[in-house]
Amino acid sequence: MKPLIVTAIAMLTTQAADLRVDHATLAGLDLKGMQQELAAAGLPSEYGGKHANHATEMATISFPDGSYLELISRQPDFDPKSFAEHAWAKYIETNAGPCGWAVRPVDFKDAVKRLKSAGIDMDDVAPSGRRRPDGVRLDWETAQVHGDRGAFFPFLIHDITPHENRVYPTGKPSAPQFSGITQVVIAVKDLDGAIAIYRKAYGLGEPIRKSDPAFGARMASFPGTPVVLASPLTQDNWIAARITKYGDAPCAFAIGKPTKWIELKSVGGRLGMP
Repeated sequence: MKPLIVTAIAMLTTQAADLRVDHATLAGLDLKGMQQELAAAGLPSEYGGKHANHATEMATISFPDGSYLELISRQPDFDPKSFAEHAWAKYIETNAGPCGWAVRPVDFKDAVKRLKSAGIDMDDVAPSGRRRPDGVRLDWETAQVHGDRGAFFPFLIHDITPHENRVYPTGKPSAPQFSGITQVVIAVKDLDGAIAIYRKAYGLGEPIRKSDPAFGARMASFPGTPVVLASPLTQDNWIAARITKYGDAPCAFAIGKPTKWIELKSVGGRLGMP
């Protein structure tokens, strides 16, 4: 039986590794306003440039573990058609704050294959990229999971050009005092249903459940992963309002080991800080 046990543990370890955070995204119309608010909280950012979609631009708050917070907004000279077609257009226009997240699996192709084998809907792998303000070209590819651009499930990303070029525009973390993004809190209408589909997709064990009145949610976290599912305790609180507006989607991100949750002013949602 020992080889079977070792194999099962190895599979769970691999699947948990597939949930390594690459980045988490905050969306809003005022990029500079987001940068200023987060800088005041000790999270300075660097302008990352315009995406090749002629719709969005971004800034990064990068961490030593290779993860980063992406602050995404509309390009000043955006193409209206391209922007309207963007999956995060609604989030940006309504200053939603948390809108999506991405993971960087150790083996991109194998992770895509495993999710498909688990019966999870996957879009075709698509190329993407942007050019940094200093002219450096960045290229990567993504695979959308469940067709929701990182709202419920994270989308998968794989760098074609060096990962550090994408994360560290000036060659080093902008917020070195924090280890990285440790939790992605996803607001969900049906907690039990959300738990079941995450377990199916990633072969996860039973989550740790708790009720958090201060946060306003019943929460389920999967040990060894950044995933926290949160269902509103009441139907008139801030999490319930987000679900009504955006469906099942991120409502908060945590940096390091969170001891407090900051309510973001420039955009919606919350940020967990040590």
